[in-house]
Amino acid sequence: MAGPGGAGDAGDVLSGGSERRCRARLAAGAGGAAAAAAVLVPLCSVRGRPALLFTLRSRRLAGPHSGDVSFPGGRRDPADGDAVATALRETREELGVAVAPSSVWGQLRTLPDRHGMTVAPVVANLGPLEALTLNPNPDEVEEVFTLPLAHLLREENQGYTNFRTASGYGYTLPVFLNGPHKVWGLTAIVTELTLELLVPGRYRRKTHVPPRKAPA
Repeated sequence: MAGPGGAGDAGDVLSGGSERRCRARLAAGAGGAAAAAAVLVPLCSVRGRPALLFTLRSRRLAGPHSGDVSFPGGRRDPADGDAVATALRETREELGVAVAPSSVWGQLRTLPDRHGMTVAPVVANLGPLEALTLNPNPDEVEEVFTLPLAHLLREENQGYTNFRTASGYGYTLPVFLNGPHKVWGLTAIVTELTLELLVPGRYRRKTHVPPRKAPA
């Protein structure tokens, strides 16, 4: 398990006061249609420093997400009561960790993945990583790694990708660089929303519309 260093003071984001603020904000934004899938956004600390935990999906998996950087998660099961139940069940199946419902702070806004499936990101604090025993399922998870919040907040580790449509500029997605693996796609969007939740005002979106060319 790897996690690069970084500068910046993000050490209080897992404090009781920060948790209460985040829970209130997440509760205020709760609601909406049920999602078809859910992921857990695992907050943790590594040697006392706040971090996010990511997985690299196994290349044994069939489908478009094989080999992707992701958060633990998957499709909602009919037996799941809600998105939280889906996220906790999938985390237990993928990482062998039973996350207590009391560790869940709340749910970020539902997002579509690149295939149109709605995904609910569920934020939870796993506590010190050193106190956890991870048992990744090799059929689903190839690697587990962490990125300190200080690393994610460094501008040199933040990027973006512009996507074009038939009419020109379409949209911009964030990318997080210089870690064990590039964080992109839906996982990067969820990471961005999590940073905005945890450290409001500290993270600046890298959303840029290319300047229009002057008429000839």
